[in-house]
Amino acid sequence: MTQESDVDAVIRQRIRTLRVARGWSLDSLATRCNLSPSTLSRIETGHRRIALDQLVPIARAFGTTLDALVETAGDEDVVIRPQPGHSPGLTTWILSSEDGLYGKTVAKLRITPDRPQQPGTHPGRDWFTVLSGIARLELGERTILVHPGEVAEFSTMVPHAICAHEGPVEILSILNHDGGRAHLHGGDG
Repeated sequence: MTQESDVDAVIRQRIRTLRVARGWSLDSLATRCNLSPSTLSRIETGHRRIALDQLVPIARAFGTTLDALVETAGDEDVVIRPQPGHSPGLTTWILSSEDGLYGKTVAKLRITPDRPQQPGTHPGRDWFTVLSGIARLELGERTILVHPGEVAEFSTMVPHAICAHEGPVEILSILNHDGGRAHLHGGDG
C-alpha cells in the first residue's frame, strides 16, 4: 500500500468514525456539508477519490479543522519518550507534548534532599501527586508533608517550594506555563 493510499484510508475511517459517533446518517452529514449522500458513501468506502474541496466542508460539518482530519496516524503523536533533565537535586521528565494538555505541562520529578530550597511565586495553581517517598511542601509559613498517593493543589501566589523529606521523592505534576517555567526551567519555586 502506498503512503498516499494509507493517508486516504485514515481519512476515510475518520470521516466514518466521526459520523457514526455523532449518530449521523449519510443524509444528515450530506445536509451539513452540502454534498450528496452517495458522494459521501463512495468517499467512506474508497470508491471515490477524496478531493480538497470536499474535505473542507466535511471538516466544517464536524466542527474540526482540516489538519485534524488529515493528520497522519504515526506513533510519534501517541508515544512520548521523555529524556531526563538534570539540575542539582532534581531530575525531570516532561511527559506531555509541546502543545501540551490545554497549555499545561505534565512532568515527573525526582527530588533529592540536596536540592536547594528556594521558595518562589508565580501566577496560577500547582497540582502534584506523590508517587514514592514523602514530599515536603513549604507553603508560606506552613510545612505540609504529602505522602504517596496523596495530592496537593495550591495557589502559587503563596511562596512555595517542593522538597524531599528524609530521602528522595518522586512526584507527578501538572503545571501551567508559568509553573513549568518556574519549576522545570530553573526559575522560582
